[in-house]
Amino acid sequence: MFVFGTFVFSRYEGLPGLLALFASVSTVTTIGLFTPNNGNVFAMNRNEVIMVIVLMIISVGSGASLLQSTISVATSEHGRVEARKRLMKRLKKHIIVYGYNHMGKYVDEKLDEIGFDYVVISRDANVVRELIYDNVFAVLETQTDPIKALKSAGIDKASKIIVADTNDSENIRFILTARKLRPDIKIHTVVQDPSLVETIRDAGADFIIPSSVAMGQLLAFSTGAEDYAGVVFLKRLGTGGLLISEFRINPSSPLIGKRLQEVAEHAKIVGVERDGTIMGNVFDGSFTLKENDTLLLFDDPSNLKKFQEKQS
Repeated sequence: MFVFGTFVFSRYEGLPGLLALFASVSTVTTIGLFTPNNGNVFAMNRNEVIMVIVLMIISVGSGASLLQSTISVATSEHGRVEARKRLMKRLKKHIIVYGYNHMGKYVDEKLDEIGFDYVVISRDANVVRELIYDNVFAVLETQTDPIKALKSAGIDKASKIIVADTNDSENIRFILTARKLRPDIKIHTVVQDPSLVETIRDAGADFIIPSSVAMGQLLAFSTGAEDYAGVVFLKRLGTGGLLISEFRINPSSPLIGKRLQEVAEHAKIVGVERDGTIMGNVFDGSFTLKENDTLLLFDDPSNLKKFQEKQS
């Protein structure tokens, strides 16, 4: 529009380029610092009148359209936030997740996969905005008012709290606040510094996972079996953990044809996979093992190692 206006005032008012652009900007923005034909509109060229009218109409229309779009976006965003707040108030037995860093993000993804309802509390306004845009229940928490954030997240009707921030001091502060509001709620948390485990337990956490200890044990346990499937840590990680291992029965295995009752004397068996399917009748007295079956074993790493060496 500025270019069109510059053309009009240059052609019909005889203004040089820069002054013509100035006149165009003044007219389009309705500032009115320039008046065509010195204000004598009766003596203006007919074509100039038509073009100036078109310029003003389109300019006003474009401005109104831009303003409407801005208001629409703002009201839409506000409406989205308010709608999520109304839905959040209806949640029951949901999980509150504190922190949305690399760890909290994976917690949320797994909760989605399992099918749990959850609310994310974060101190990062941009994170909260993006989560709400993605239709995730999210609440902004400030250090000055964590109680408000927990209440907005529905702590009175929540079933558990997962504290997954990377800052141990922030986690402790949040746990203390949550425990004050809900003395009965289960709180699961991660701790970066293993020396703070007892401090965090005293703050009110029920289940604590030292991240460095967990990763270290996981890496160590993974060497205890050729085909490990996962690790189950005991409630107090200092006492160790149990390994879930897959043991495939090869053609020469002495386990072929044996019933599980016989094998269970040497290892704790939680299931059998056959042809890609977890068998449901494994504890039936008539069930016997076949070549290429996969045993799912659950035991201490040292016991699993002995079993594999004996049966391979």
